[in-house]
Amino acid sequence: MLSESNLVAVTITLKLAAISTLILLVLGTPLAWWLSRTRWRFKFLLEAVVALPLVLPPTVLGFYLLLALGPHGPIGGLMKSLGGAPLAFTFPGLVIGSVFYSMPFVVQPLQDAFSAIGRRPLEVAATLRAAPLDRFFTIAVPLARPGFFTAAVLGFAHTIGEFGVVLMIGGNIPGVTQVASIAVYDHVEALEYTQAHWLAGGLLVLSFFLLAAVYAINRRFRVIQP
Repeated sequence: MLSESNLVAVTITLKLAAISTLILLVLGTPLAWWLSRTRWRFKFLLEAVVALPLVLPPTVLGFYLLLALGPHGPIGGLMKSLGGAPLAFTFPGLVIGSVFYSMPFVVQPLQDAFSAIGRRPLEVAATLRAAPLDRFFTIAVPLARPGFFTAAVLGFAHTIGEFGVVLMIGGNIPGVTQVASIAVYDHVEALEYTQAHWLAGGLLVLSFFLLAAVYAINRRFRVIQP
């Protein structure tokens, strides 16, 4: 069974994934909408920035985020000048790192879903004098529901599996920044394979069910909307 310290690590992991996913949906939705509609000639540069965590080693991204969030970095220094504490090795710092690292897993499904809508439904609504916000919330968002579901699940699942970024930014502080993936690593290092099995197996099962739900929901929408 899971020990008390493992349960704390799982709680921190789920809390981190839930908060990061919510922030990613709030920030990623307008960005994905703009990327799906704009004809800006340098759009590919912004798309490359969003997709960068897909190919960048997590330790590289974590290293630069650690510098940015540290006491001498631009973000950490700003927090310090305002009377706050640097964000490195704190839970808010983990959230910031997770948002950056999981960004493509939320923005890209949303961008694909918005692009698939096409321009005609929105143009028809415009002829009926629907305002831009009205067209977005009453036409684009309902038609892009599978994209929202996929983005939320992938963002949540990817945050749960983070290792390199959270280790660089948050360290390994039990009860504060120690997430489940780092706890598994600690158990393996200490040759505590039974505890490692409980945690790793739980993450494996959870990830499988989340991905199965994505494929099942997407299949259902393809059947309803061929």
